[in-house]
Amino acid sequence: MAPRPSLLRLSLMSALVLVSACKKQSETAKPEDAKQTAPQAAGSAPQAKALKVGLVTDVGGRGDHSFNDSALRGLELWGAGKKVEGGSYTDASPAELKESLTQDLASREIAPVGVTPVVLQSKVAEDYEPNLQLLVDQNAALSVGVGFMLENAVETVAKRNPDSKFLLIDSPLVGSDGKPYTLPNVRAVVFQEQEGSFLVGALAGLASQGGKLGFVGGMEVPLIKKFEAGFRAGVAATNPKATVLVNYTGSFDKVAAGKQVAQDLLAKGVDVIYQAAGSDGLGVIQAVKEARDANKMVFVIGVDSDQAHLAPDAVLTSMVKRVDLAVYEAVRDLTQNKFQGGDVSLGLKEGGVTYAPVRVEFPHRAEALEKVEELRARIVSGELKVPAHPSELK
Repeated sequence: MAPRPSLLRLSLMSALVLVSACKKQSETAKPEDAKQTAPQAAGSAPQAKALKVGLVTDVGGRGDHSFNDSALRGLELWGAGKKVEGGSYTDASPAELKESLTQDLASREIAPVGVTPVVLQSKVAEDYEPNLQLLVDQNAALSVGVGFMLENAVETVAKRNPDSKFLLIDSPLVGSDGKPYTLPNVRAVVFQEQEGSFLVGALAGLASQGGKLGFVGGMEVPLIKKFEAGFRAGVAATNPKATVLVNYTGSFDKVAAGKQVAQDLLAKGVDVIYQAAGSDGLGVIQAVKEARDANKMVFVIGVDSDQAHLAPDAVLTSMVKRVDLAVYEAVRDLTQNKFQGGDVSLGLKEGGVTYAPVRVEFPHRAEALEKVEELRARIVSGELKVPAHPSELK
């Protein structure tokens, strides 16, 4: 079911106000300050006809086991068939590629398309624009900006270089007047994070034994509010008497801050925590893992990528956001001369969000998973609308 026009308008306008308020030129960082995180393997020659695809991370960077790593998987492993070893690229094996593909991707026919990846890691926000321009100067056929914080930089560089192609993840283009618009050389992909968050919230409500749950967000912005709203609505759908405590760290790159917030929630009796906080979320997972190791029956829910490997006994599931798929499909379209600009929105129906396999045990697990799948079907059919902002919660 599509969001009611008035509520959608309210949610969209709040996001546009935030983005347009942050508009500024970012010329303080120099291109030579950019850090290329995975150069071409020493001594190897680029393929004669391989297209170069560049990617600029946000400040969370490589190794967040979440948002940025998902984007890198879409470019490096799926698009180029490469993996990083010792700071250089080596060929990934077919088994490694297959292992990265979950069941929901079986019909996508994901296979390397022979591009050459170039990754620039941003140390600070001021690096975004010069990093993107550096990719253009290096003749990248496509430049990827990972995260809503790169919206201004992508817009500026795309206008400056109308013959170059860009992919912007997690934000539409927004003009100085606060209104969204499109450019022919920019594909902007957004996700219906509230839908996936609803499902993990519904599962959390069924797994909680004490009826007190927690949400840890990073920066308190409209995008992360979508995660919060969906989670709280999902908990309410399956455990209406439960309480959800909410806290924000104010950042996406401070692991210690995430751990401290999670420890505070655990001290208050929370037994399931959902984190949507970038690298801060690694601290949340660590706090729950330590509590679990101390024989407390607590769980954490990961975000963006399947984070079960970080704490197998503590991670209940993860809300998987298919940034990897969005990047891969843009790269594939580029190689097939099918890349087009414009806005793309991906939810449960489009396979843009889902939840990771549940590998841990808890009482009535089978019944809980059956209930969650029933809720998924209702969302996909349009019968159930998921709120995209806490103000829409009943």
